[in-house]
Amino acid sequence: MTTVLLIIHLFVTLALIGVVLIQRSEGGGLGIGSSQGMGSFMSGRGTANLLTRTTAILATIFMALSLVLALLSRGTSVSTSILDTPPPVSAPARPAPPISGSPAPATAPAAPAAAPTSTAPAPAGPTVPTN
Repeated sequence: MTTVLLIIHLFVTLALIGVVLIQRSEGGGLGIGSSQGMGSFMSGRGTANLLTRTTAILATIFMALSLVLALLSRGTSVSTSILDTPPPVSAPARPAPPISGSPAPATAPAAPAAAPTSTAPAPAGPTVPTN
């Protein structure tokens, strides 16, 4: 039932977006700035056209469906967030297979030899000019 209501909610949402987008702008919010003056502001004649009524009906259906869906999902505790699930445990990395033609190591590789100590100065890198 929730899936059917969600699909209906999607269609109502798309219809509401479409109806709002095809309405003609009156130059200001709530009809302010129209040529009819303040006498027809929010009166029966000022807001009684087809698109405005359709918007009001779709908005009412949208709000009702939102409330019904919220009430239906109130008791369920489905964890669908990726932040709630633990990360998957991966297997430890395996060593790369030996290249064909080279002998396979019989034992674990030995520790690298210590670097020879030298008294030569380190090579000089690029210098930054100072003014």
